[in-house]
Amino acid sequence: MAEFNGYKPGVPCWVDVSSADVEAAAAFYGELFGWQAEFDPRPDAGGYGQFTLRGKKVAGIGPVFQEGMPSVWNTYIAVTDAEKTSQAVREAGGQVPMEPMQVFEEGTLAIFQDPTGAFVGVWQPGNHKGAELANEPGAFSWNELATRDIDSAKAFYGSVFGWTFKTSDMGGVPYSEFEVEGNTVGGMMPMTDQYPPEVPPHWLVYFSVDSADAAHAKTIELGGGQIMPPFDIPIGRIAILSDPNGAPFAVFQAPQQ
Repeated sequence: MAEFNGYKPGVPCWVDVSSADVEAAAAFYGELFGWQAEFDPRPDAGGYGQFTLRGKKVAGIGPVFQEGMPSVWNTYIAVTDAEKTSQAVREAGGQVPMEPMQVFEEGTLAIFQDPTGAFVGVWQPGNHKGAELANEPGAFSWNELATRDIDSAKAFYGSVFGWTFKTSDMGGVPYSEFEVEGNTVGGMMPMTDQYPPEVPPHWLVYFSVDSADAAHAKTIELGGGQIMPPFDIPIGRIAILSDPNGAPFAVFQAPQQ
């Protein structure tokens, strides 16, 4: 088991889904990953809830911010000071569509848009330290930026989070890994012609599973969709899917030991 009680600054620490149909999304992910959904009853919580697995927090769920917005999975990076990070975002050419906001005693969040157009969140922890399970089946295990401007993204994230980068060839496509203190914390790939022009730069959340093929079949059975069917990569097997509300996500199957 991979349990966590906190994350270093610059490391993805939490993911949540903003859904056009929260009830349907909760049912779908409960069936797919075995999650339990627990919603905060306080009126000021805005209908936000958390998914748990074996009693441990693994992800969040809430309604879309505005009616008509698409359902999406969001990535949050751990920071020590959301206000200072917001200033760093502006200085690096990004935007701050959601200013730092304290969430009860749980922590402070903010939403940024990088100069290439991708949205990403930050989390300054209070009582809530982030996901209590990660990197195991049923929990998130990878966060990946797809963008049409790799150089601008490297400059932005390097400036804001202090990330360094290691780039290698991934099937003919240059793939960059984000590093914090020499440890890989996420990845980035260029958006080639395989992406329709209307698809904006974005962060994609990966969840570990025992079988990518079984997760793919279960997703379709539950009314979800297929973006890319299961396929092998050098470090395992993945599939890119969507839930019944259209929120994209990926599953990752590690090689058999």
